[in-house]
Amino acid sequence: MTNTPATKSEKRVIVALDVDTADEARKIVAELGSDAGAFKIGLQLFTAAGPDLVREISAQHKVFLDLKFHDIPTTVAKAGIEVARLGVWMFNVHAAGGSEMMRTTADELRTVCDRENLATPLLIGVTVLTSSDTNVLRESGIEMEAREQALRLARMAAESGLDGVVSSPMETAAIKSSIERRGFIVVTPGVRTDSATNDDQKRVMTPRQAVSEGSDYLVIGRPILQAKDRAAALRRICEEIDAAVHD
Repeated sequence: MTNTPATKSEKRVIVALDVDTADEARKIVAELGSDAGAFKIGLQLFTAAGPDLVREISAQHKVFLDLKFHDIPTTVAKAGIEVARLGVWMFNVHAAGGSEMMRTTADELRTVCDRENLATPLLIGVTVLTSSDTNVLRESGIEMEAREQALRLARMAAESGLDGVVSSPMETAAIKSSIERRGFIVVTPGVRTDSATNDDQKRVMTPRQAVSEGSDYLVIGRPILQAKDRAAALRRICEEIDAAVHD
């Protein structure tokens, strides 16, 4: 069994559980579970609470495990298999790890999930972080513009058999038009409401703009987590997305 991408009617907001304790994460999940499309567990919470919390939340809700694996192909593939055993809905690797790393992970993940009768998580590749811009890329020896590099890595991810990519909403439309494979998804962080600050994000859009550009799922943290009424903040964002989807 394989997880599937978003449909028009599906909830698209992935709430980022960017907190440092399992108890705080559980509180947010209890508050928002009925309206969130999924919950993201990243490096901060995973380091603090470990895989047990991933299993716990995955038992009731979709979980996007955002650990951005980047290592030799065998190591990443084996890590991906363990992620599937946690029951997550989706996880990611750095597309910059190369086609062999991505292809090996995708192939071995699906083989083991078929053999063990596990739901195969969506496997997506991180292109260019939304905290990065062209100047940051140049510090690493990459002379391409951020948009060009994101497109290059997205194409490589698609050719390597991944289900989609993580990319800035500013690249979504170009990725969608460049990759014609049905069901290839774009997950976008760097989404901020009109009233929110950008914080450490450099390439951002509002939820309505991101969905209009073709984003399938939006990862949103601080605009929801820092709101006085988290549930109301999430509902407002969902209404904004619904308006864009049905335009």
